[in-house]
Amino acid sequence: MLEWFREHPVVLWAIFVSSLVIFVGSLIVMPALLVRIPADYFAHERRPETRWAHRHPLIQLAWQVGKNVLGVVLALAGLAMLVLPGQGLLTLLVGVLLIDGPGKYGFEKWLVARRPVLRSINWLRRRGGHPPLVIDTDPTPPEV
Repeated sequence: MLEWFREHPVVLWAIFVSSLVIFVGSLIVMPALLVRIPADYFAHERRPETRWAHRHPLIQLAWQVGKNVLGVVLALAGLAMLVLPGQGLLTLLVGVLLIDGPGKYGFEKWLVARRPVLRSINWLRRRGGHPPLVIDTDPTPPEV
């Protein structure tokens, strides 16, 4: 494999630049997104309706397809970055959270309810001048 990279330095540089862009982008975008979550978003049994719920069905479909494609690309890039340079776990997590599937909201609630995660998110929200997240805590992990 190392020989292949020596023969294709452009690919190695492209992977390096991509992982650097994703890393810096995640440092900028993630706090901005976490601050914008409504404080009671995770206090419900079911996911609250989004502002996309009342849009034209074609716009909803385009949004869903685009978000899922981006999620799959980021998840695959995260898997690759587990052995290549880059923030593999963070990229993989962001990709998985973008992909829609059954039980996703329960998994998100379970993940955000973990004390270190919730503490970090609420610290960012406090710095942004927003109230802390209210979590409907259910100690059982989600069914997958």
